[in-house]
Amino acid sequence: MSEQQPSRPAEPTEPTAADRPRRSRGGLRRGALRLSAGTAYLLAWLACATVAAVGLFLGSSRTTTLASHDVVLRPELSDYVVVHTGPVLPDVRLDSGVPFGVDIQLGKTDVPSTEALVDRYAFLASQPEGVEAKVRDALVDMAVDAALRGAALGLLPILIWTLVGSERRRQLLRRLPTPEGVLALLLVALVLVGLWRPWGSDDDTVDAGRDWMPLQEFLGAGIPVPEEARGLEVRGDATTSGTRRLIESAVSTYEKSKGFYADAAERAAELPLRTPEEGETTVVLVSDRHDNVGMDKVARAIGDRAGATGVFDAGDDTSTGSTWEAFSLDSVTAAFDDVDRWAVTGNHDQGDFVGDYLAELGWSVLDGDVVDGPGGSTLLGVPDPRSSGLGNWRDETGLSFDEVETRLADEACAAQEDGERVSTLLVHDANLGRESLARGCVDLVVGGHLHEQVGPTRVVGHGGLVGYSYTNGTTGGAAYAIAVGSKPRRPAMVTVLTYRDGRPAGVQAVTLRTTGGYVVQPYQALDLGSGVLEVDTTDPDPEPGLGEDSEQPDRDSGTDPDPDTGSDGDTGTEARPAR
Repeated sequence: MSEQQPSRPAEPTEPTAADRPRRSRGGLRRGALRLSAGTAYLLAWLACATVAAVGLFLGSSRTTTLASHDVVLRPELSDYVVVHTGPVLPDVRLDSGVPFGVDIQLGKTDVPSTEALVDRYAFLASQPEGVEAKVRDALVDMAVDAALRGAALGLLPILIWTLVGSERRRQLLRRLPTPEGVLALLLVALVLVGLWRPWGSDDDTVDAGRDWMPLQEFLGAGIPVPEEARGLEVRGDATTSGTRRLIESAVSTYEKSKGFYADAAERAAELPLRTPEEGETTVVLVSDRHDNVGMDKVARAIGDRAGATGVFDAGDDTSTGSTWEAFSLDSVTAAFDDVDRWAVTGNHDQGDFVGDYLAELGWSVLDGDVVDGPGGSTLLGVPDPRSSGLGNWRDETGLSFDEVETRLADEACAAQEDGERVSTLLVHDANLGRESLARGCVDLVVGGHLHEQVGPTRVVGHGGLVGYSYTNGTTGGAAYAIAVGSKPRRPAMVTVLTYRDGRPAGVQAVTLRTTGGYVVQPYQALDLGSGVLEVDTTDPDPEPGLGEDSEQPDRDSGTDPDPDTGSDGDTGTEARPAR
């Protein structure tokens, strides 16, 4: 009997030509199924995220300060911006121009009377850039926040669907017709209805019985409404004569404010200002705005005419430093939002609010450190050490004025010893730079505070080093600590500073009179010399601020401009308004 040989495994065979297309088609089909499943998940997530984001956005609110009020902003599906003014004044609304609207509920404010409040509304409405930017930024923040939260919530249904799995989903589907399934559906329905609360309803409000009407209809045919306010609607009792008088006053203030400042800004584009030469940089210096937002567009127009790429704010943007004055900071930021911005706070910008708020808005708020300035220069500044109310008194808090002056000079001189001479000292009161100039450690000290121009004054300091002191007049045209009104209460000043090779090179002041005319002063070049110490002595001048051959003005003997006549004591080219 022959021995049987063990069988050998069959050799693998190559796939036939008929098999290869079949396998290829199967792989493509599986890939297509995976791709379609991924696309379905992505589309489902987008749908869930969108629904969640829209719901969160429409249900959100933001508390902030706006138009001198604490306000609550709420997005809504209407096409209007609706402002609820409170129980005395009528609500107002305006077409938003976008697919959604915003509800603005005004809260508390600081104002002596309803009449003053209405005038303030009209003034702010005539210069709306800051308010509009504030609302727009708040809505964008709310939308971004809702989108991020919606994207996260949109993942929850996808995760639950995936974690349950197809087998478990089939089991749950088979149990729906059972008593347990019906009970589960009823419980879910009851929860949804409880959250919806269709039976709940609020009592009718006073406003519910009032209809919206155009502003022209509310005021009557005898009061002309400005063209840009024709789309404004109000909801109130048109038979209340007191309310009508308030709105009439607001319309009058609006027309005067918008006309005066818009005309001034337009004519600023034709002023005979010096423009920077090659290698030069110009910045605008503003100070003592005291809430006059109307001058912001004028200051920007002057800066544009002079080719300015930055702005110095020497403080006193507000009258008290209160949060209700955020509208003033919003306005000046909106006017100069696309240029470099440096600021210090003034004696009326009490507390931390103004400095902190400007920093949040993107300003470089100086606090005693040397920083980069315009045109390759160096910049040093500090907040004003004093605080004051609406009167003319001044009280020192913390470090005294003289102590801050000395410490500021120490910082400037230390920078010079390190080979980084301070080009500009930005302060609210130029007196804070007296010792720095006397010790020869700074090229130019600029400030405000006096509400009138002083300088530029040449000071020869320690070792023959030359510097200048310059005080800008009030940019807000403020006679006292507040300048809100249909036009400046005294001549308003803006100064253009020129820099060359990292050092200040010249000054040119522009004054807007209360009559609407401009006075453009001649460009004044600054002769700073080399900035190199000529005499090596150890003892600086014993009288801080009175260096060798200094030309110091009497800070208390300047002529006081007459706000009624428009006289400002300046000499220069006068540009009158068109008659």
